Amino acid sequence: MARRKRRPLVAESRPALDQLKKQVMENQGYQTDQENPDYVKYEVAEEAGVPLKQGYNGRLTSKQAGTVGGKIGGSMVKELVRMAQERMKGQ
Repeated sequence: MARRKRRPLVAESRPALDQLKKQVMENQGYQTDQENPDYVKYEVAEEAGVPLKQGYNGRLTSKQAGTVGGKIGGSMVKELVRMAQERMKGQ
């Protein structure tokens, strides 16, 4: 099965999404790397007991992968919803 790249619909939004990820995960107490914001997933995986490593992780179950990705992506979505609600209140 070919590995697909996770790309934002608007390529120019990548730096802003990386900054959001960094901000959200720091607010939750995780250490982030400005140069490699995706490295926070290894810290999340370690905390959750998921054996995530660099390179091939095809032996992870869907549940394990979702535990890591859901914690990060879910937190980002919650923050985006909160930001949108704040903007709507201001109008």
